[in-house]
Amino acid sequence: MEPDDWVAAPLELSSRHATTITSRTTANTSSRRTQYTRGGNGPEGRIRLLTSPTVTATHSDLWHHRCDMPHGPAYRPLVAWYDAAARDLPWRRPGTGGWEVLVSEVMLQQTPVARVLPVYAAWLDRWPTPAALARDSVGDAVRMWGRLGYPRRAARLWQAARVIDSDFHGEVPADLQDLRSLPGVGEYTAAAVAAFAYRRRTVVLDTNVRRVLARLVLGEQFPPRSLTSQEREVAERLVPDDGAQAASWNIAVMELGALVCTARAPRCERCPVRELCVWRAEGYPAYPGPPRAGQTYAGTDRQCRGRILATMRSCDGPVDRHTLSLSWEDAVQRERAISSLLDDGLVVQLGDCALALP
Repeated sequence: MEPDDWVAAPLELSSRHATTITSRTTANTSSRRTQYTRGGNGPEGRIRLLTSPTVTATHSDLWHHRCDMPHGPAYRPLVAWYDAAARDLPWRRPGTGGWEVLVSEVMLQQTPVARVLPVYAAWLDRWPTPAALARDSVGDAVRMWGRLGYPRRAARLWQAARVIDSDFHGEVPADLQDLRSLPGVGEYTAAAVAAFAYRRRTVVLDTNVRRVLARLVLGEQFPPRSLTSQEREVAERLVPDDGAQAASWNIAVMELGALVCTARAPRCERCPVRELCVWRAEGYPAYPGPPRAGQTYAGTDRQCRGRILATMRSCDGPVDRHTLSLSWEDAVQRERAISSLLDDGLVVQLGDCALALP
């Protein structure tokens, strides 16, 4: 399939009452106002525009009336693009269960796919089920986590495995409320597991999805820093009612954000729904909010904690504080990091001078 075969056609309007659609950038120059009603004329989801002196049309308005998925304008080209261009990732393959998806989603939080892949494979080789992980210690989980960062995720995953084993007969639940009851599982992770493992209709809103929908539907370069009710409403309108189709839509939008509609260098010429994109139609307006500063790592307590844990993982048993002092020069910051690791339960104190993984 050639890339142009994926591209959605520009929005079509019922010719009987069609009128010119003005963008936000030119709305002030037009006195025409319009009112929208569903056309009800076939699977393409066309709309009628009835002339009225009171309602101004914008590109974004069109999306709010063409969301009868999967018959809306974006579903087919986007899912077709995904089928042809998506990465072959182990947690997306047929037959992948709830445990595999849960492990992948926890590992992928703020961590690149390339770093996750080897740890994911090793983790599931050792712990193919929640029960297998529950039988080992949290220290084993932290050690296996390696250098993925944010090691509390390993402890939370271990805690979740114990709850799954004891309360859900060893099977990752499919119900959203049950998923949210697991340690470390929030709104996004629960929705992702329900969608991708069990083909349930959920609204999956990660960073990539939020950015795609902000540009495609709302005409904004970036979404707000915190998830808003408007974002939820837009996403809810776009997700198909059928569970399998909803899962296909969610993963396709997510992949588009990861590969094409990226934060720093969007590749609009490769986008299968570029003809529908409000941000593109309005001339790529810049993000109006404050500068989006990147996260720093060098010299932070996070880096110090990582060095200490790396030293402890490299040793078979307890590690004395003198050995740990070799991993970080600043004694005050080192002690602060050790105290936070103790508070998080990622290390334990043995006597006055030694620490160990739990």
